[in-house]
Amino acid sequence: MVEYRYLGNSGFKVSEITYGNWITHGSQVDDGAAVATVHAALDAGITTFDTADTYANTAAEVVLGKAIQGQRRESLEILTKVYWPIGPMGPNDQGLSRKHIMDGINGSLKRLGVDYVDLYQAHRWDYETPIEETMQAFADIVRQGKALYIGVSEWTAEQLREGAALAAELKFQLVSNQPQYSALWRVIEEKVVPTSEELGISQIVWSPMAQGVLSGKYLPGQPVPEGSRATDDKSGAQFISRLLRDDVLEAVQKLKPIASDAGLTMPQLAIAWVLQNPNVAAALVGASRPEQIADNVKASGVKLDADTMAAINDALHDVAERDGAKTYEVSPKGRPGA
Repeated sequence: MVEYRYLGNSGFKVSEITYGNWITHGSQVDDGAAVATVHAALDAGITTFDTADTYANTAAEVVLGKAIQGQRRESLEILTKVYWPIGPMGPNDQGLSRKHIMDGINGSLKRLGVDYVDLYQAHRWDYETPIEETMQAFADIVRQGKALYIGVSEWTAEQLREGAALAAELKFQLVSNQPQYSALWRVIEEKVVPTSEELGISQIVWSPMAQGVLSGKYLPGQPVPEGSRATDDKSGAQFISRLLRDDVLEAVQKLKPIASDAGLTMPQLAIAWVLQNPNVAAALVGASRPEQIADNVKASGVKLDADTMAAINDALHDVAERDGAKTYEVSPKGRPGA
């Protein structure tokens, strides 16, 4: 079964393998398959589910809401986000203004069919809205009982520090950050992780398998497999294209004997690697088929010894991105839909 970790400096626990429905529900797979994967996740012991209003332009939240109908609400941890344009994408249908946050939480609760979410997250930093306005809105949502905890996604170390200070002033906790993190994308290690450890903030990491590249299914010098994420614009093909270089793919192939020696599949090794970082509370995994969930959850509780970690790091040393400056390039410098 899946193990649990505390989220930040709080008493709130999440399953260290968390189900995310970014590019599956409402777009990549039909609703029946989506519901089946959620039920497979529940059967495997996953109780934490991450979504966002922007995924499939609100459709992903609707599908997740249908999938969790009939489940005991208190036994689930439901996470969603606000920031990116949704709906008709008008001037106030985006960003972290008080208006959009208040409209956002009410819309998410309705689509998910719940009275509250466990974690409400700022999906990026909004350069066009005063952070004081944003954090006051989050504080009010917590006091209204519509969200129990507040998190963010892809904030820099300085942004986390500023947000945490305002949260403390407003008497609520900023408990999490949701960045991209994998053995190939390590940019948070330089500043974001040390700052988060100091502030009592955990990472909920997305793309621990580097968009599937760390699964080993993409081979150097070979065309990408038909039906894979790399061939489907709806499944994040634009995100994976930068990794489909022969030098990266050749380095990833060196992980196969390491995974075999550890008694793991390549996806399990990738997920287990991010979970070795004590600041990581959860690794987000998605699935288009139930059997993928059954494989991924076996990474929970895995302890990789020092020699295995060293072998992984050595294999990927020349291709892993570690430049902490990349954390400053994620949030749009203007309103996203403007």
